[in-house]
Amino acid sequence: MSEESDMEKAIKESSILEEYNINWTQKLGAGISGPVRVCVKKSTQERFALKILFDRPKARNEGPTLNCNGDDGRGRAISQNQPAPALYREASQPSNKAALALQHCHLLNIAHRDLKPENLLFKDNSLDAPVKLCDFGFAKIDQGDLMTPQFTPYYVAPQVLEAQRRHQKEKSGIIPTSPTPYTYNKSCDLWSLGVIIYVMLCGYPPFYSKHHSRTIPKDMRRKIMTGSFEFPEEEWSQISEMAKDVVRKLLKVKPEERLTIEGVLDHPWLNSTEALDNVLPSAQLMMDKAVVAGIQQAHAEQLANMRIQELKVSLKPLHSVNNPILRKRKLLGTKPKDGVYIHDRENGAEDSNVALEKLRDVIAQCILPQAGKGENEDEKLNEVVQEAWKYNRECKLLRDTLQSFSWNGRGFTDKVDRLKLAEIVKQVIEEQTTSHESQ
Repeated sequence: MSEESDMEKAIKESSILEEYNINWTQKLGAGISGPVRVCVKKSTQERFALKILFDRPKARNEGPTLNCNGDDGRGRAISQNQPAPALYREASQPSNKAALALQHCHLLNIAHRDLKPENLLFKDNSLDAPVKLCDFGFAKIDQGDLMTPQFTPYYVAPQVLEAQRRHQKEKSGIIPTSPTPYTYNKSCDLWSLGVIIYVMLCGYPPFYSKHHSRTIPKDMRRKIMTGSFEFPEEEWSQISEMAKDVVRKLLKVKPEERLTIEGVLDHPWLNSTEALDNVLPSAQLMMDKAVVAGIQQAHAEQLANMRIQELKVSLKPLHSVNNPILRKRKLLGTKPKDGVYIHDRENGAEDSNVALEKLRDVIAQCILPQAGKGENEDEKLNEVVQEAWKYNRECKLLRDTLQSFSWNGRGFTDKVDRLKLAEIVKQVIEEQTTSHESQ
């Protein structure tokens, strides 16, 4: 059976709740398209990470690519300050596992485009734990048309930087738009893998700058574009030539000269059955918690400032802006002291739109619970339901629903089945929409 049909077969149409219990209160992290929460498989009691995606164009791009990673077991990151025992020797086995994770994507012709240590996770704490690849927010099927310069600076390949350079010059009119746009391919992931292996071996990246900047500094950009890096004697004197050879062959500026993922997996260093007794400087650095904390903070600050995501920004017409502050300002003067909103004929359409937005807020809070500082998710749900009720008091279905969920006017007195509530509120929206259209 082909791999495409294997992947299609793995896509299920039944509710995930039939097989998994989801912890809606525990959030492991948040990506571009949605949060990651903990779930437990009912049949085995295994814990997994569940990526939740809103149905929108960006999520539709990320959704199919998530299939390339199988289960996404949440473990310790490969860059975490408690390194795997193998990292105390030469890092060939962790590198092999990372390469296997990437190979799975490339066999499906998927370019990850954001490969870095933070996105490589050991499934558990065992010595033979497999490595899982996560965060597919920038991933895309490679059909020879990769053009968007999306990347994390320390790990970006020269071709992606060139795509960014041309994109910016065309956008500003410095150079004319080319009829045949500049493209790159999934070999950008191999460059990133080379950077990761370099970091695992010595504890710092091959390309960096002494100058902090909100964009990639010119000296760092120049080093990447020319493939200029070194193996400083102090950290690399005890590291084997085979390991250095892998790094050199991955950090080739020309993609056609760069190792393929198959070439990486066939390299003697990754197939060595015996780990060399070389204590890595990266492991020594990781054992110093103060040093690690400093490195992580500096790294996080730079990535927060420098992570590139080229998005076209356009302003919406004021009447279509979905902004809670503007919504409240529009309604000033129509809210009596008792808190009941008046629906007059002039503002009827506007109020009905707000009423529907309030109902959508309930669904969003049920599916992706959010809470502000000093409040929990249940309090937030009570708040959004209260707002929805103010605008939809005449809806019998909503009134009956709230009563069935033990609503006392200010909050729920019993535990709420959030998914069931979201489903019924969706029906309320459909009913309200049909009612307004008929008017």
